[in-house]
Amino acid sequence: MDTLLIYGSYGYTGRLIAREAVERGGSPVIAGRDSHAITRQADQLGVEGRSFDLESADLESRLESFDAVLNCAGPFVETAKPLVAACLESKTEYLDITGEFSVFECLRQRDAAARNAGITLLPGVGFDVVPSDCLAAMLVEELPEADQLVLGIKGGNGLSPGTARTLVEHLGERGVVRRNGRLIRVPMAFRTRAIDFGDGPDHAVTIPWGDVVTAAHSTGIESVEVYAAVPPWASTVLSAVDSLGWLLQRRTTERLLKRLIDASLEGPDERSLASGSAVVWGEVTDEATGRRARARLRTPNPYALTAESAVSAAERVLERRDRISAGFQTPSSAFGSAFALERPGIERELIETPTDSGERSKTTVEIDE
Repeated sequence: MDTLLIYGSYGYTGRLIAREAVERGGSPVIAGRDSHAITRQADQLGVEGRSFDLESADLESRLESFDAVLNCAGPFVETAKPLVAACLESKTEYLDITGEFSVFECLRQRDAAARNAGITLLPGVGFDVVPSDCLAAMLVEELPEADQLVLGIKGGNGLSPGTARTLVEHLGERGVVRRNGRLIRVPMAFRTRAIDFGDGPDHAVTIPWGDVVTAAHSTGIESVEVYAAVPPWASTVLSAVDSLGWLLQRRTTERLLKRLIDASLEGPDERSLASGSAVVWGEVTDEATGRRARARLRTPNPYALTAESAVSAAERVLERRDRISAGFQTPSSAFGSAFALERPGIERELIETPTDSGERSKTTVEIDE
């Protein structure tokens, strides 16, 4: 992996990814705007480090010697655009670990430019959105006629500072769902429903997860909602957050919250990385017949999964440059729906699968590590 550049490598998730790449025997170049942090990390890992920011006038030339860039620097709404623009000029493959739906939509709109440049734009190669995107693709393989998709997320063991800062960036913004091919802004916690993540029904609310963009690309389904499991009282809190959007979007409030995050959050420790887990649930429905398919994926800790899947995706892009289509891609459209199942520690459970007679059967499939 000596032709891979990992940008934003010294943040919490970036450190996990850079360490994973080196432990696999790779020699990626790490980079970011903090020269001191890069120097320390490069010395610790025994790799080359480079310092530059994304406003550099020579950004394109800094990427020319690399076959791929893996962007780990959030908020991705700020970092993806300049890096993608430079990648288009330098003919460098682009990957990132974003979960921001607006970034997915922005990159989707660069599909034609990427095709013309002959490069792949592959955002979301971490927990956002590898398991949910692959699960959506698996469900459509079970029910090709499906025209509605619902996904649900539960779990995780704490936030990294970078993830928390990104959430602060979006506080006060509205939610989003996909309806008949259109992204529609809705209030926070727009809808609630009970979802069985494996231990009985959980209260869940709609969230603006990236699959409202990626799942439509992967499956062709144009009506998509994504939910997250939350305590029942959280719906009221989220509605209050929605009504206080004017306050939360003020720069003084944002700066205060970010200072609190930097002072109090370090991200999951090694024990949580090793023992934590999450569950991704999905359902597709054929509205005309009422037939549906449901399944769950149980995953390792989201940050541990992100490190493993991001490095695996980068390896595949570097190894298969001529066999991955240029343009905007999702994990499942680039590597197939089984990409998630190939990750260590992931288990799949098919809950309801329509049979030819229209009846439903239940099947459990466990994937060995």
